[in-house]
Amino acid sequence: MITTINNPEELTTHIEKLLLIEPRFLPIYTRVGVPTLRRQRGGFSQLMRAIVGQQLSTASANSIWERLEKSELTSATPITQSSDETLRAHGLSKQKIRYVRSLIEHDIDFNALKKLPDEEVIKTLTAVTGIGNWTAEMYMLFSLGRADMLAIDDLAVKVATMDLLELAARPTPKQLKSLTNHWSPHRSAASLLLWEHYGWLKSRLDN
Repeated sequence: MITTINNPEELTTHIEKLLLIEPRFLPIYTRVGVPTLRRQRGGFSQLMRAIVGQQLSTASANSIWERLEKSELTSATPITQSSDETLRAHGLSKQKIRYVRSLIEHDIDFNALKKLPDEEVIKTLTAVTGIGNWTAEMYMLFSLGRADMLAIDDLAVKVATMDLLELAARPTPKQLKSLTNHWSPHRSAASLLLWEHYGWLKSRLDN
């Protein structure tokens, strides 16, 4: 059964059930409240934007994306009809052009993804050159709204979990998965709380 989180009320229910499993989340929840869902529309342009933003600052990525949007180069058909030179003139590197063309070639049925099990979604997305587990996890969390997705490849989640569980070292993705399996089926709520906790930890260090 595929379970999704579609509104703050559903997220609150998942958090309350998570607290019964892992009470160490209580201080975080008390401090931050119900996190924002940050839902995204998904689809081709969402994944393309993730590719464009890889290894770039937010400002640089936004600038390139604005140029692409202005020229209507954020969907498959106009990109297919455009040369590599045109795409490079809009700020895409040779490598990212290859990634975007791979995304087009795979012709993902984004509506069908909504009905696929988590493992199949990750398999489908990571088959595209340039899309790794982290991007697939973000898509599942924010575009598909999956309820049981812990972002084990995310740096902030690793750091926040290290603090939450009082670990001696930052966990690897494999370790993180093993340590948090018992949080299922509420791991998306855990991810959102951990991101909030990471922000709090970072602000303390900055001050």
